[in-house]
Amino acid sequence: MDTRTLHLDDADIVYDVHGPDPAPGEPTLLAIGQPMDASGFRALAAQLPDRRVVAYDPRGLGRSTRRDGRTDNDPHVQAADVHALIGAIGGPVDLLASSGGAVTALTLVEAHPDDVRVLVAHEPPLIGELPDSGAAWRAWRDVREVYDTKGWGAGMAAFISYTSWSGPFTEEYFAAGPPDPAAFGLPTDDDGSRDDPLLSDRSAAVLRVVPDAGALAAAPTRVVLAVGEETGDTCTARTTRALAARLGQDVVVFPSHHGGFAGDEFGYPGKPAEFAARLVEVLDQG
Repeated sequence: MDTRTLHLDDADIVYDVHGPDPAPGEPTLLAIGQPMDASGFRALAAQLPDRRVVAYDPRGLGRSTRRDGRTDNDPHVQAADVHALIGAIGGPVDLLASSGGAVTALTLVEAHPDDVRVLVAHEPPLIGELPDSGAAWRAWRDVREVYDTKGWGAGMAAFISYTSWSGPFTEEYFAAGPPDPAAFGLPTDDDGSRDDPLLSDRSAAVLRVVPDAGALAAAPTRVVLAVGEETGDTCTARTTRALAARLGQDVVVFPSHHGGFAGDEFGYPGKPAEFAARLVEVLDQG
């Protein structure tokens, strides 16, 4: 692995390059997440030793720094960074984008359609796509309120409850109330911090994005909407299916769960070997 830095006017973007230089005509595989940094893709890159894989830390996260005076994670700002990164490594690329990174990737394809040959957008959390978006926003505000009033452990427990709920957010969900963080092995004390990139308002811009179906359809990019086979009918699976339906396509099923490409870096291992095999299959479909 070779670690490099892209110096922009208002940020320094750190990225990792795995594998050999690509053969002529072979696109680099760029992998992006949000708020996850490049470390989450190392297990996947190890499964693709013959392919050049690049993964980056979004500005303000991981090793990447920012000088723009902002703390929010705006997909339009991130998309501009990814566009600059593709210019540095050479494009067009194939792009695997996970979670908030998939929102950034869809925004990138709208703004710079020639940057990406194939986009695999894996479970973008697009709340506005849901038929029960009002209830989903109410549930998300409840997560934020728990975090703001009780701290990280309670907020993460509420987030787990939110992301693991199956189907529309009903009154049954709201009646259950916030879970006990101790039940998840999470801390019950409050350290006073409120800057978590997942639980704080820094993530709000990601959730508010509504993709432009016309722009995505007009782009030369082949857009693939992907869900994990274990994700079931939880929020990110439902948002992905809803966007796929609006684009007139079916979702493509990948092994494992929301982080199925990862190893055991975060204590919730996926199936990186199986995920990599499925990814190659999808990318090679043309």
